[in-house]
Order: sequence, then C-alpha cells, then structure tokens
Amino acid sequence: MENYTEVKVHGYKEYCQEVERHKGKLVFALFSGDKTEQGVSWCPDCVKAEPVVRRTLAHLPEGSIFIYCQVGERDYWKDPNNEFKRILKLTGVPSLLKVGTPQKLTEDECLRSDLIQMLFSED
Repeated sequence: MENYTEVKVHGYKEYCQEVERHKGKLVFALFSGDKTEQGVSWCPDCVKAEPVVRRTLAHLPEGSIFIYCQVGERDYWKDPNNEFKRILKLTGVPSLLKVGTPQKLTEDECLRSDLIQMLFSED
C-alpha cells in the first residue's frame, strides 16, 4: 500500500489547481516533457529520470501528494516565457520540487536516488 497519493496533470493550469486542492499537505511535483501516444517523452533526460524517481517514491513521507506534471510539447517548453519558466522558475526538465519551498532537483540531479531521498525526507 502506497503511503502517498499520485495525481497526473497536464499543463500549468492543472498543476496549479492540484496544488490549491492539496493546500496544507506536503506536495512534491515532477515536471516532465509531454509523452507521445507510445508513452515516451520528447525529453530524453525525462525518460531516464522517471524510473529513478518512481523507484524512490517509496521514501515519500506518509500522506504526501505526488504530482506528475507534463509541461507540454518541446516548442512550448523552449519558449522562455512559458508559465513554468516564468512563474515557477524552472530551468529544465525533468525537475522535481518540494512545492512551496526553494528545494528542487533539476535534470541530472533527478537521476540520483540519494538526492531524491534527501528531497523527500521530512526535515
């Protein structure tokens, strides 16, 4: 039995709705490039990072929320004015963040389960 709840969203608006819905809870979010119909992201780093992050989800604190957010197509992501970059200050995908804090892992850091576990630890 998982000790967390996973929510899958697409785009900035859906992401914000879920963050608002889970206000007061511990929320983590993984941002990834959109997936094709075959289930493969356009972002090669996201393809490598997702299984590492998923294996580490067992370390999420009890009762926390895990949001898996697809950020959009490659062209949208590359736009420096997209909401993820402009408002959330994301610099790359994959990005894993502890929502409401400055704590985040970006790109290659998302391939390191030790860093992911540290982000998930409750202190």
